[in-house]
Order: sequence, then C-alpha cells, then structure tokens
Amino acid sequence: MNGGKYSPTSVLKVVKKAANPAGIRKNVTPHTLRHSYATHHLEMGTDLRDIQEWLGHKNIKTTEIYTHVSEKHFKNPLDEIKNDLQNK
Repeated sequence: MNGGKYSPTSVLKVVKKAANPAGIRKNVTPHTLRHSYATHHLEMGTDLRDIQEWLGHKNIKTTEIYTHVSEKHFKNPLDEIKNDLQNK
C-alpha cells in the first residue's frame, strides 16, 4: 500500500525498533509515545487546550488526566523567576 495509512502492527514495530537504539529498555507502545509527548508538552507549559486538540480528546477532562500524572514533575515558571531573584 503506497501512501496509505500504517497498520497498528506496523506502528508498533517502528516504535519498538526505535526504542532500542534510544536506550529505552521498558516495554514501549505507540500509546506510551503519545502519553509521553503530551506529558512533556504539559511540563514545558504548553496550553492544555492545545494538547487536547492534538490528542483528539473531545472532553477536556480526558486531557486533564495528564495534569495529575505530571504534578510531581511540573515546574512553575514563576517559582523559577522567584528563585532567580532571591539568588541575586
């Protein structure tokens, strides 16, 4: 099939094949990649509505799950500015 969609099996094979040279030893799936992409964008400060649109979630509540997953890693940019000012 030239120019067609990838089958789920093909996508899984590509993700698993890419994990090895990247040094990822855990079991990875396309969903893992999707989840990591969304979580990293949230941690970088990307607007939740943008992430919702990218992931195709109809309900923002579905996307908000990533805020709970990310809480322990989430950095508030205002806290970083405050720390910078205190260290001067």
